Amino acid sequence: MSTIAEMIAKAREAQAIFERDFDQKRTDQVVRAIGKVVFDNAEMLAREAVDETRMGVYEDKVAKNKGKSKGVWYDLKGKQSMGIVSVDPVTDLITILKPVGVVAAITPTTNPIVTPMSKTMFALKGKNAIIVAPHPRSKKCSAHTVALINEAIAKFGVPKNLVQCIEEPSIELTQELMRAVDVVLATGGMPMVKSAYSSGKPSYGVGAGNVQVIIDRGVDYNKAAATIIQGRIFDNGIICSGEQSFIYPKEDREKILDAFKSNGAYIVPDADHDKMVNALFVDGKIAGDVVGQSVKYIADKAGIKVPDGTRVLVVEAHGVAQADLISKEKMCPVLAAFPYDKFEEAIDIARTNLHFEGNGHSAGVHSNNEEHIRMVGMGLTVSRVVVNAPVSTTAGGAMASGLACTNTLGCGTWGNNTLSENLTYKHLLNTTRVARLSPKVHIPTDEELWAE
Repeated sequence: MSTIAEMIAKAREAQAIFERDFDQKRTDQVVRAIGKVVFDNAEMLAREAVDETRMGVYEDKVAKNKGKSKGVWYDLKGKQSMGIVSVDPVTDLITILKPVGVVAAITPTTNPIVTPMSKTMFALKGKNAIIVAPHPRSKKCSAHTVALINEAIAKFGVPKNLVQCIEEPSIELTQELMRAVDVVLATGGMPMVKSAYSSGKPSYGVGAGNVQVIIDRGVDYNKAAATIIQGRIFDNGIICSGEQSFIYPKEDREKILDAFKSNGAYIVPDADHDKMVNALFVDGKIAGDVVGQSVKYIADKAGIKVPDGTRVLVVEAHGVAQADLISKEKMCPVLAAFPYDKFEEAIDIARTNLHFEGNGHSAGVHSNNEEHIRMVGMGLTVSRVVVNAPVSTTAGGAMASGLACTNTLGCGTWGNNTLSENLTYKHLLNTTRVARLSPKVHIPTDEELWAE
């Protein structure tokens, strides 16, 4: 048998035992332990991730490891995920939750710790087995995370091989894994997501991000600028839900740019616009060497001198969507800026940029006008809109947001995904419904049914 075939066989054996022997209480003890071990080792794992991937910010990765472990457990704690969960009082329909089986978790180099953690928590919450296929560039820290998870859950008597990791990942092994499991969770670049959808197995993939943020009139511009910058620079901008562009009232250009400057932004002179674009993109695609890098690195690459202490670079766009590449996703501390006249134009700019890249993912709005907030929700083809908060750290779930805490953000059919919400444990469950003809249901006559 091949390595993958052996892993699958062991996973199926372990899953059968786990499903048979673990009730809700024991299962939840195991799931809690997964999040807690990452929380307890947040600093060590953050250091390993930064050192291995050469991306991101250590302090932000510590915050991410702690925040995501807490957030996922907060969402899962106390939720029933097995057995009979409901009996309809009228139809007597019985709803039963069951595992899907063996899950493949394809994880990215941008989030090499919390993505394996969250997917494992979701999988085991539904009594599934899971095999993690990490990105080759982050294989060591991801494998160490899985090793720590296995050490933590062993004390609860879980069957061996319930959680496994491909320690020497490759495209070929990942593709073989995807063809052999029961469901695929694909987080990473679009080619990998397309490969998951082509595997012949049910798959949950994610689309590209390109978060557009609209600044409404009448808000505190300084507060909005501070919040947008906070979201943009988190972990050097590698989060897919990170702010990419802000769209502002044209007549307040100076006030708004001054607000960004006062919060550490450097407004790139128009004469240096092309230098920035050429540093960020190669053949229309994001340059791999800028992803997750610092402002200084990017400025040096572009040949631009910026003041010490600069937190983010702001580039004023020369046009919308295809008219200027700066409107695309920039996975580093760079923001594009677009002016608007009427609020409807702001929505149109955001929608046009999203159709160019990032359709279906996320957007943000800073506004005190509820009608305008709802206009953004109605007008943009995104799966989530974040209001008056950092999109980067809210769209993936914050305790007060109502959004499920996750690292896998579906983009719906707009982003060629099957999922238009935040992936969680419920997406890794099969449902059996036991139905009967209940005498408690009133069956209308034809006249009653068709009456106006």
